[in-house]
Amino acid sequence: MEYDVVIVGAGPAGLACAIRLKQLKPALSVCLLEKGSAVGAHSLSGAVVEPGPLEELLPEWRTEYPGMKVPAAEDDFRILTRTGSFKPVPDFVVKLLPRSLTFSTPFNNHGNYIISLGQLTPWLAQKAEALGVEIFPGFAAAAPVFDAQGAVAGVQIGDMGLDRDGQPGPSFTPGVEIHAPLTVLAEGARGSISKQLIAKFDLARGHCPQTFALGYKELWQLPAGRVRPGRIEHALGWPADSCTYAGSFLYHLDNDRVYVGYIVGLDYRDPRLAPFEAFQQYKNHPSVKALLEGGEILSAGARTVAAGGWQSTPTLEMPGAILIGDAGGTLNFAKIKGVHQAIRSGRLAGEHIAATGGGTGFDAKWRASEGGRELKRVRNFKPAFKRGMWLGLVNSAWEMLTGGHSPWTLKNTADWSRLAKLDDFVSPERHWVTRTLPPRDRVSFVFFAGNSHEEGQPVHLKVADTSICAGRCAREFGNPCERFCPANVYEMVDDGRGGRRLQINAANCVHCKACDIKDPYQIITWTTPEGGSGPNYQSL
Repeated sequence: MEYDVVIVGAGPAGLACAIRLKQLKPALSVCLLEKGSAVGAHSLSGAVVEPGPLEELLPEWRTEYPGMKVPAAEDDFRILTRTGSFKPVPDFVVKLLPRSLTFSTPFNNHGNYIISLGQLTPWLAQKAEALGVEIFPGFAAAAPVFDAQGAVAGVQIGDMGLDRDGQPGPSFTPGVEIHAPLTVLAEGARGSISKQLIAKFDLARGHCPQTFALGYKELWQLPAGRVRPGRIEHALGWPADSCTYAGSFLYHLDNDRVYVGYIVGLDYRDPRLAPFEAFQQYKNHPSVKALLEGGEILSAGARTVAAGGWQSTPTLEMPGAILIGDAGGTLNFAKIKGVHQAIRSGRLAGEHIAATGGGTGFDAKWRASEGGRELKRVRNFKPAFKRGMWLGLVNSAWEMLTGGHSPWTLKNTADWSRLAKLDDFVSPERHWVTRTLPPRDRVSFVFFAGNSHEEGQPVHLKVADTSICAGRCAREFGNPCERFCPANVYEMVDDGRGGRRLQINAANCVHCKACDIKDPYQIITWTTPEGGSGPNYQSL
């Protein structure tokens, strides 16, 4: 199949690119591929959105958008202890600060909206299709295609109907190739094709390694009267120790609903840390438990986000292709916001392609744009937390006061390299409490993600050498894949001969990509399963 442009990923970046391109060049043929069963099925974000970039793309958004759109009404930022909390900066000090200082932090969300990304992306898809974009949900781009000169010439869709051993089954359908002069990769954080092409074209040269965070999110229905629509709460501290970057959020919605979430930086050092357990502990903090108890969890999900920012943004262009959105690391981690940046990136890409006919020059254009400048201003927020929460907060205050104009740029390191060995690390006493709120385990969490994987298809999580898991990894790290995976995909079981072996429960996978990132030996590779497989997020 031949198109002028093929876009991989129907998230906010890919859809914004498609919409803007067709607005400017209606005659171009544009194909957009989405691995989820429907647009929005794999969409997961906080999500408090800054509306400016969306309104520039689609001015009718404010009046026409039918999805949830709760105006931000009040902000609260705290440090949690095991039994209470306190504000790191008193309210009267915040009120004295110029708005230009507070707006780039969680302290001030004035003018923003709490939305569901799973509702926004289908609406954007409708707008794209009305302009003539051909969108194919349920078709996972599995591999890049190259021309005779080695440039990217499109993508190949993954085969459908393979059996467990990778052989064609009764319903086998070979994956077609989608050819285009330009391929736009909008796969989100740690996209499988993006990862391959960043390595092939050495796009990380001259940049820090990308660093990531793993985010969890649940939607709860609560008893009437507890929710304060528009209230936005962020917190650091317990249940994480002061040396581990982790934060939480509570977003109060309409109709007595609330989003509750937790984010853990994947640069953590403690080999015994279990991020899923930390999230569930957070929900049992006295202030959070009082809000949630008696309510009902409706849906849940997990996803990694690219947290490296300016210094970890790879070169965004290569022969025949460009990277946009979280595939290129555009998220502003200081604000804990990525949707507006993804839309900015996609819109800019659409304009650049329309003006030049290709991707050459896009990297420089993004870095000089408003979105690039925003990342540069906050480049030192996340790296400072590697030395602990308190130093990170002091550095954050400094960066606010200087407007991000520090004469230095702190470096990022690869997340997998940060994990300490069991014998070299003394895990802190966490003072965790008894958990009573659901879900009680990871399998239950997967249920609330609405997972759907055909059990008979090949395992899409490739482990290069499983003997390392049973031997060296067990001794050195205690098999951390059993802890950092939120979905119980990796499980060490009895091999029937007095030893242990790795069992991969691939049908549990929620496509978060944490295993591909945090595995200390870098022997796990996440690949796309059959198109349409994976989570089916509802209103997340």
